[in-house]
Amino acid sequence: MLAHDHRTFGSSSGTPRHDVNPWQQIADWRRAISRLESRPEVDPDRIGVWGTSFAGGHALVLGATDRRLRAVVAQVPVISGMEIAQRRVLPEHVAQIEKRYDDDERAQLAGSEPATVTIVSKDPGVPALYHDPEVVDFYLRPFDSDVPWENKLTLRSSRNSRMYEPGVYVGRISPTPLLMIVGRNDNMTPTDMALAAYERALEPKRLALIPGGHFSPYLEEFEAASGAALDWSLTHLS
Repeated sequence: MLAHDHRTFGSSSGTPRHDVNPWQQIADWRRAISRLESRPEVDPDRIGVWGTSFAGGHALVLGATDRRLRAVVAQVPVISGMEIAQRRVLPEHVAQIEKRYDDDERAQLAGSEPATVTIVSKDPGVPALYHDPEVVDFYLRPFDSDVPWENKLTLRSSRNSRMYEPGVYVGRISPTPLLMIVGRNDNMTPTDMALAAYERALEPKRLALIPGGHFSPYLEEFEAASGAALDWSLTHLS
């Protein structure tokens, strides 16, 4: 198995730090597939992809556009960045957000570094992407890692996320086998969007509905989610 930190995150290099470009990340994953193919210990006919949350969207895009993959697992995936943004942001706040994006773009043209934004905050008075207690608790929980986590993203990452529409690709994944793992009460990558996308997918496909919300596959439902992914991979990559 190959796992990596996206460029600009964790132990990977790249600047500006904490910068999300979904198409660059997908290109890096595609290069990683090529790297795996070149390894003598890897059977190139037994390569699959697993992605979760935002990267669950990457798994859908790659599954539809790279036929070297023989199995796809998309866990609590992003389906439509714009629709998620429209649900999260009150209409009266849209103009202010768009102005911040535009001001940041103009500042970069003038030579400034990309602006950053706080990801989560318990204080509703602090501008942040998320104030929801479930999201805050997950991001700020203690964890064991040699790589420090910073509570920030570039502001343009938010704009890039809004433009990201991996659900468009879901009907093109077949004939590659697709497993979607979906939380029954997911508010971050909403359950109804994921279920609608699954209906658009063609066979072979499987839906694993698990209790809980967006973070349950990492916490209380880890065994169920990881077990479903393992079974799917063993079935189609053996």
